[in-house]
This record gives sequence, C-alpha cells and structure tokens, in this order.
Amino acid sequence: MTKDQKVVAIQEIKDLLQDAKVVYVADLDGLNAAKSSEFRRQAFKQNIKVKVVKNTLLQKAMEQIDGVNFSEMFETFKGNSALMIAETANAPAKLIKDFRKKEEKPALKSAFVQETFYVGDNNLDALVSIKSREEMIGEIIGLLQSPIQRVVSALQNKSESVEANAEEAAPAVEEKAAEEAPEAPAAESTDETPAAE
Repeated sequence: MTKDQKVVAIQEIKDLLQDAKVVYVADLDGLNAAKSSEFRRQAFKQNIKVKVVKNTLLQKAMEQIDGVNFSEMFETFKGNSALMIAETANAPAKLIKDFRKKEEKPALKSAFVQETFYVGDNNLDALVSIKSREEMIGEIIGLLQSPIQRVVSALQNKSESVEANAEEAAPAVEEKAAEEAPEAPAAESTDETPAAE
C-alpha cells in the first residue's frame, strides 16, 4: 500500500468514525468468504456498516478524531479487524451473538457505546442488554401513558356509571307518570257518576 493509498484509507475510516456514537471492532478471522459475505449482508439489513481495516490505519484514524480518546481500544487491534458502525447501541452485539449461534466468530475485540469503552469479548452480553434509544423512549412513553390510561379509564367508568344511574332514574320517572295518569281519569269518572244520579 502506497503512502497516498494509506492517506485515503485513513480518511475513509475517519469519515465513518466522525459522528459515530456506536463503534465496535470485531475479529472476523476464520470466516470463509461465504460466511463473511453473509455476515455483511445481515449487517447491511440492520443498518450496520462493516469495514475490514488494517489495525495501524484504524488506530491512526482514531487518533485524529476530535472529542473522543479511543486509546483504550488500541490494545485490542491485533490480527484481523472489522470496524462496525451503527445507530443502535446494541445492534452490532446482537448481530455478533446471533451469528455465533452457528460459528465461533466473529468475536468482539472492543466497543465504544454511549460514551463508554468495552474491551474484550466477555462484554458481549452486557452490550446485547443495552437498551437502544428507541427502546428507552418506548418504555418512558409506556410509563407515562400508564397513569393517563388509568385516569381515562376511571373517567370513562364514572361517566358510564352516571349514564347508568340516569337510565335507572328515567324508568322510575316514567313509572310515576304512568301511576299518576290513571288516577286522573278515575277522578273524572267518579265526577261523572254523581252527575248521572
């Protein structure tokens, strides 16, 4: 690789990392071409960018990123490295874990997620369990909706019971009116009877 090619490669990596909030470095060594392609296909479906990189170029690119000190990850940059960039915090971890149900690799080398570094494959389960922003928002909305739903339900039950009371009262009024109505003609008939005598 020429010096110019290295500069271009470093710039490509920098472009990927520039605004990334979720950065994983995985070991794909041991995956044949077909399995590697399948892994990339699944990553693409989940909106995860995967780029196989040279460790020295990845480190140089990370050193040039402002605002984040990636140095904690550098010790893991040995052998084959694949850079994984995603929007969802746990998506790459879930992909790796799902893929490993059939294969030994990929293995997690290190990750930078939610401003925290995770070094080593033993952190994979912790990364899988991280809730994504969307999941957290969904849970918060669910928690907020729960009391509102109870209030609405209580109001609906109250309005239904008021309507039921009104419906019960209405037949009673009609019955009273019906009871009073026959009395009036009866009074008239008694008036007519004395007139006939």
